[in-house]
Amino acid sequence: MATIEVKVPDIGDFDEVSVIEVLVKAGDKVKAEQSLVTVESDKASMEIPSSAAGTVKELKVKLGDKVKQGSVLIVLEADGAGAVPSPQPSPAGGRGSEASSSASTQAPAVPSPSPASAGEGRGEGVRPQTTEIRVPDIGDFKDVAVIEILVKPGDTIKAEQSLITVESDKASMEIPSSAAGILKELKVKIGDTVNVGDLIGMLEGVGAASPSPQPSPQRGEGASPVAVSAAVSPSPAAGEGRGEGVRTPPTAALPPHEPTAPTANLPHASPSVRKFARELGVPLDEVKGTGPKSRITQEDIQAFTRAVMKGETTTKAVGAKPAAAGGGGEALGLLPWPKVDFAKFGPVERKDMGRIKKISGANLHRNWVMIPHVTNHDDADITDLEAFRVQLNKENEKSGVKLTMLAFLIKACVAALKKFPEFNASLDGDQLVYKQYFNIAFAADTPNGLVVPVIKDADKKGLFQISTEMGELAKKAREGKLGPADMSGACFTISSLGGIGGRYFTPIINAPEVAILGVCKSQMEPVWDGKQFVPKLMLPLSLSWDHRVIDGASAARFNAYLGAILGDFRRTML
Repeated sequence: MATIEVKVPDIGDFDEVSVIEVLVKAGDKVKAEQSLVTVESDKASMEIPSSAAGTVKELKVKLGDKVKQGSVLIVLEADGAGAVPSPQPSPAGGRGSEASSSASTQAPAVPSPSPASAGEGRGEGVRPQTTEIRVPDIGDFKDVAVIEILVKPGDTIKAEQSLITVESDKASMEIPSSAAGILKELKVKIGDTVNVGDLIGMLEGVGAASPSPQPSPQRGEGASPVAVSAAVSPSPAAGEGRGEGVRTPPTAALPPHEPTAPTANLPHASPSVRKFARELGVPLDEVKGTGPKSRITQEDIQAFTRAVMKGETTTKAVGAKPAAAGGGGEALGLLPWPKVDFAKFGPVERKDMGRIKKISGANLHRNWVMIPHVTNHDDADITDLEAFRVQLNKENEKSGVKLTMLAFLIKACVAALKKFPEFNASLDGDQLVYKQYFNIAFAADTPNGLVVPVIKDADKKGLFQISTEMGELAKKAREGKLGPADMSGACFTISSLGGIGGRYFTPIINAPEVAILGVCKSQMEPVWDGKQFVPKLMLPLSLSWDHRVIDGASAARFNAYLGAILGDFRRTML
C-alpha cells in the first residue's frame, strides 16, 4: 500500500500556529477530509483535515507543537482511496476559495462607503461617513452561524476589532471590522446565519474604508486583505509590499485593535468539541477544561456527562435552587434574597443537599411557578372500606401480602380518572393529550428524600397485585435502586402521609400531569346522619389541580365521586 505524508495545507496568512488538539492516534482509520488536529492562532481555532483515506502509521506532531503550511502532520497508509490531488485548506479559515473563485465573485475587499463619502477626493473637507461593514471572504463557507456578538450599537470600534464570532462545523472565527468609528447599527443577532457579503452593521467614522473595493487576486499576485480568512484578520499593514490596495490608517483617537486582547467569555473549545457538546446538551460554560490553556476537550465533555448521570453534579439549569432555598428572585422582578451570616447568632453546621433533593427541588420549584394550582379539600368516609381491608388481610394472612389503604386509593383513582378524563390528560401547547392508559404514581419516603415510583396499567391489576408491586418498588426506593423506567410514565400521583399525621396540605402537581391527590391520616369523627351523631372513620383528601385544564366544578365533582367510591367500593365495578 502507498504511504502518504499528510501536510498542513494553505491556511491563510499564518506564520506558525499552535497544535492544541490531536484528534487521531497511530492505528486509527481515517476518512478523506476527516479532521486530524486542531490548531489555534490569536483569533481562530481551526481543524486540519486529511487529504486521503487510510490508516495512521505515525503521528508527526504533538500538543504544543508549532506548524505552518507544508508541515507534516501524519504518515498515512492509503487504503486505495488515494490522496486528494491538491490539498484544500480547511474550512476553518484558509484561502482555498481564492484560486478557484474569479474576481467577479469575490466579496468586496472592504466595506462600501455610503453616499456620505462621495465628496471625498474632490477637495472637500473630511467629514463623518457611514460605512457598511460586511462579511469578508471566509473561505468555502455557506450559512455559518453567528454564535456571539462582541459589540453593541454606540460602541467605538477600532480597525481590525472583532465584531462577531461565527462557527461552522469545523471552525469558529471572529469577523473583524475593516474600519474604525462608532457602530451606529447592528444588522445581525445570535443564531443568524451569514455568508460572504452579508451586512454586519453600519459604522460612522472618518476615513473608515478603502476608496474602492478590491477583487481577490490569484495566489501569488498579492492577495487583498479580504482574501485572507476572517478567522485571523491581517493588521492594516499586512498587505504592504504585495501590491494591495492601500487602506486609510486609523485615526489617532482610534488606535489599531490589539488582536490578543480578550474579546468575550466564549468557552475555550474547538468546533468539533462544541458540536459534540451540543449533541449531548452539555452547557460548555459549566465544563472545566483540562487541555492546554484550560481548553475543553472531548474527554472533559464525557467526564461532565458521566458526573451528571451519576448525580455527582448538576447543570445550572437543573440545579437552580428555588428562591425559598436561597436563590435570587431578581429574574422575577423580586428583591434579592437576603444574605445572612448565620454564624454570628450562634453555632451552625452546613451540609450539602442530597442529590434527590437537589433534582426534585428544582422540578417542584418550576411546577409551582409555572402551573396555576388550586387545591380542593374534602373528607371521605372509609369506615366500611377499612373494615373490608382488615377482613381481607385476615383471610389472606398466609399469603404474606398485606393490603394497604393506598392500594384501594389507587383503584378508586383509576375509576375517577375514567369518569373524568380531563384529569388523565396533559397540556401540550394549545392541545390536550388524553391518555388511554392508567399509570398511577405514589410518593415513597426514603432516607435520601422523596421519590415517586409508578404502578403501570393499574386498571388491569387487582388489589393484591398492586400491593405486591408497591412493596417491591418501595423496597427498591429505600435501597436507591429505582431506575428511570420505574419513575416515568405516570398519569396521576398520590402523595400519602399515611399514619404520620396532619389534616390537609397542598401537594404540588408533578408536571406534565394536571392533578395530584394528597392523603393524610384518617381518624374517627362524629358525623351527623340526620338523626344522631355516629362515629365514622374519615380520610382527609387534598386534590391539587391545574386551572388551565380543569375548572372548579369538575374538581368538586371528581372529589365527590372519589369519596363516594371510597364510601362504597362496589361502585368501582359500575
